[in-house]
Amino acid sequence: MKKIYNIQELWLRIVEKSDEKAFEELFYALNSRLIKFGLFYVHQKEVAEEIVSDVFVKVWTQRQDLKHVRKAETYLFISVKNLALNHIKKFSSIHIVALEDSTLHLVDTHCPDVEMEKRELIFKLNQAIDSLPRQCRIIFRLVKDDGMKYKDVALILGISQRTVQTQLFRAMKKLNLIMLPYIKSDLLSPNTHILLSIAFFVLLSLVF
Repeated sequence: MKKIYNIQELWLRIVEKSDEKAFEELFYALNSRLIKFGLFYVHQKEVAEEIVSDVFVKVWTQRQDLKHVRKAETYLFISVKNLALNHIKKFSSIHIVALEDSTLHLVDTHCPDVEMEKRELIFKLNQAIDSLPRQCRIIFRLVKDDGMKYKDVALILGISQRTVQTQLFRAMKKLNLIMLPYIKSDLLSPNTHILLSIAFFVLLSLVF
């Protein structure tokens, strides 16, 4: 079972008590998520990893000056975004890449045919998400993959909560348009139609 961390509690132990164990736990809790987020701005995983590493190093070396931070997770995402944008400016190149591993978990089944069709759905859905405009795609991922609240996403990206809601609505509308023809395809078995339709609409409903 995946361990659940209290990010703000870890943060307070770091900035107030210089707790190395808390810093290690904070790293394990957020490192992979921050790297995935960084990949929306830079095209190389190594670069994203370096950016996230730099952020964590800065947190530790400047921990005594960070006691004012009230939302540690939001602060770290903003820090990664800012360093990523600085990297983009430095090299005058913007590349957006898809996430390496899908975090979508649909229905469980032992049927090979349904499993293959499920994987195809995941592939097509990721393609659809990647076709969204950059800001729209980032918002969708932050809300869906990271379960962030609108106000936190708004702070990270420097936009209003209303814009976050509008972008999510647009993402939902476009994904429905792209995916519905596949869901209704005659090439899928009846059982797969039911399973994938339920899984897809449950997945999208998690956005709101």
